[in-house]
Parts: sequence; structure tokens; C-alpha cells
Amino acid sequence: MSSLAPEQLFAAQKVGFETISGLLTKAFGGVEKLIEVNLQVVKSTLTENQEITAKALSAQNPQDLFALQASYTQSVTDKAQSYGRKVYEIISSTQSEFAAAAEAQFQKYHRETQEFVDKLAKYAPAGSETAVAAWKTFITTASETASTTYEAAKNATKQAVEIAESNVSAASSVSAKRTRQAVVPVAAVEK
Repeated sequence: MSSLAPEQLFAAQKVGFETISGLLTKAFGGVEKLIEVNLQVVKSTLTENQEITAKALSAQNPQDLFALQASYTQSVTDKAQSYGRKVYEIISSTQSEFAAAAEAQFQKYHRETQEFVDKLAKYAPAGSETAVAAWKTFITTASETASTTYEAAKNATKQAVEIAESNVSAASSVSAKRTRQAVVPVAAVEK
């Protein structure tokens, strides 16, 4: 027979359902933002391609086509970098919300475990002090180990995010530099 009253089981199930619902809402919010960004990219790409095609068809000489290609290349590079940053921001934001929810749950379970240990010690029968002390030591050690593991995972995630941010920045600057290098020879040909 369970030591939990039906009300406690119902409350625990309700909290679990609310937690899962909150996480799903955050996940769908992130997906919704990604879809929105992708729709914007598709719309702007279609519009820009129509404009570029019209300009290419009205070009009078090869230099005009080269200039058009160079400006288009720079535009595409800038938009790709912007898109990558937006996607990264959405993913990073969603991950941060998940991490905050996980940390809140971890802290709650940690508190509840401590309360359980304290109640166990308080209501233990006489003569069971050794067993209670062993349980308390075990639970405290397990809780500290979980806390240490959680902190290590949190720090590793933070480092991974920082590395990803620096990689995005580095890739953006290298890409922009290469595009500028490609545009300069075309500009020289135009003159």
C-alpha cells in the first residue's frame, strides 16, 4: 500500500502534467519562431530573385552582369549570416528556457528530498538512529552527487553555447571577408 494519500498522488500528477505542458509550449514556441523565420526568408528570396532576374535580363553588357552578380553574392552572404544568427538565437533562447525549467525542477526535488530526510529523522522509532543516520548520509551524498553532476552538465552546456557563438561569429567574419575579396576584383573589372 502506498504511503501517499490520493490527494498527494493527484497533486504530483498535476504538477508533472503542468511541467510537461510548459516544456511542450516552449518547444512549440521555438518551432513556431523557426517557421516564421523560414517563411520570411522564402518570401524575401522569391522577391529578390524576381528583381535580380529582371535586372539580368535588362543588362546591356557583361560588366553589368558581373556587377549584378557581385552585389547579389554580397547580399546572399549577408542574408545567410543573418539567417544563421536568427536561428541560433531562437535555438539558444529555447534551450535557455528548458535549462531554467530543469533547474527549477532540480531545486524542487532537492528541497523535497531534504524535507523527506528531515521527516524520516524526526519520526523514526527509538533505537533506529544508526539506520536513519545511514539513510540521511546516503540521501545527502546522492543529492550532492546529483547537484555536482547537474552543475557540471550546466557548465558544459554553457561552454558549448559559448563555443557555438564564437564559431558563428568567426564563420560570419570569414564569409564576409571572402565575399568582399570576391567583389573587389569584379569592381576592378567594371572600371
